Amino acid sequence: MVRYLFHRSRVRRQPVAIALFVCLVLPGGLQCQVAPPAKAPHRFEPTVESLKVYRCPDWFRDAKFGIYLHWGVYSVAERGEWYPRNMYIETHREYKHHVKTYGHPSEFGYKDFIPMWKAEKFDPDRLVRLFKRAGAKYFTPCAVHHDNFDLWNSRHNKWNSVNMGPKKDITGMWRKAALKHGLRFGVTTHLARSYSWFQVNKLADKSGTYQGVAYDGADPKYWDFYHDPCDDTNRKHPKNPPKHWRRNWALRMKDLIDNYKLDFLYFDGCVPFQGDDAGKTGFEVMAHFYNQSMRRHKGKQECVLTIKKLRDHGIYVDGISTLDIERDVADDLLAEPWQTDTSIGSWGYHAGAKYRSVDVLIDELVDIVSKNGNMLLNVPPKADGTLDAETERILIEIGKWMDTNGEAIYGTRPWFKYGQGNLRFTRKGNNLYVITLEWPGAGNSLHVSASSLANKKVSRVTLLGHKAKLKWQQNDNGLTITMPQTPPCKHAYSFRIAFAER
Repeated sequence: MVRYLFHRSRVRRQPVAIALFVCLVLPGGLQCQVAPPAKAPHRFEPTVESLKVYRCPDWFRDAKFGIYLHWGVYSVAERGEWYPRNMYIETHREYKHHVKTYGHPSEFGYKDFIPMWKAEKFDPDRLVRLFKRAGAKYFTPCAVHHDNFDLWNSRHNKWNSVNMGPKKDITGMWRKAALKHGLRFGVTTHLARSYSWFQVNKLADKSGTYQGVAYDGADPKYWDFYHDPCDDTNRKHPKNPPKHWRRNWALRMKDLIDNYKLDFLYFDGCVPFQGDDAGKTGFEVMAHFYNQSMRRHKGKQECVLTIKKLRDHGIYVDGISTLDIERDVADDLLAEPWQTDTSIGSWGYHAGAKYRSVDVLIDELVDIVSKNGNMLLNVPPKADGTLDAETERILIEIGKWMDTNGEAIYGTRPWFKYGQGNLRFTRKGNNLYVITLEWPGAGNSLHVSASSLANKKVSRVTLLGHKAKLKWQQNDNGLTITMPQTPPCKHAYSFRIAFAER
């Protein structure tokens, strides 16, 4: 069962630095903002000092909501994206499922799923159109997971979706559809940990009929897929990977960057690698990505690279990229833009899995945006390339909410505080948006304290999606709004607060 960290009544928060804003009293009232970014260099170098000139571009700050997905060979088994590892662990339930369903891993290994993955109903145009309908402004599908199988026309790995399985350039097809529908395009990559993560395919049963019989990964003719043997079976990043693997990883990342003109790149962890001169290989790829973006955008760094602050997942340095927090949210309003990557359910398609409700997903999105973040939401396709009916329903419902409330989300910037109790705040121009996660009830009151309003005088209050005038009053204690009889949408509710000019 998947355990989720976000709940309507309580947010489990990851400790992070609190934002520091410069606040000035100007003729227009209290203005709070982050100091302006430094000018980008002519060329990034693979050093911490150089990489710290990175700045998150405005397109990402404006976008707020993106879609990605885990889809690959592992989707055939319909047991999630970690099936390629777990099927080789004798004590794991997935091993038992595999033996019962497909046979012993010495006879039917992960490689044998590849010809079964045909993606026969894959329609990227239809799916990206749906993602846009859901309100996504960027799309970043998984290009390679821990299973070492590339979903593009890879020049440095023969085990890829063009040579085998679907025999399609999946990443290229996604990119074409994303650009057609006006979405920024990038990819997520989960490859760096593969060298240790996938070593279990060389083990053998310790008991039973197949005791001592090695799994198919022990066969040297498959080591270019399953990796050459080592003793590190660490499920996180390899502790001291060999130079040839670090080089292969870097070549494949640069292949993606150069040939698919990415605006977004995601590492599933920190900067690779542990034991590699404090991340030297990772720094080289990052600098290459930033420089390629500048080359494509007339000297302006327009790309986003996200890493996570995790133990034993490589090297983490503040300020060299954008922070990504997996299935969690920031503790408070952050000065720099950041992202939560999360999912409607399991990461890879899992038959019978329960999905999170639209209500919870929207509440989480609102909380993230109020703290200067973006949400990157994962949806898992089936092996044939289609989404199940419930996933499509969830996306359509999110899109309907965005139709009504998108003004309070897209292009906004944080207020000087992220919220007040069950309320969350965003701002745009001279407007403050107050988003309540709960409907107080017809005729009941919603109160915004004077301190939350920065003691500014309100001139107008509008409920997005509601045409009639609202009853409201302001006094020294703050703003009180009388709720109308009918809510304008099904989930969180957004009020536009206009301030009087002084």
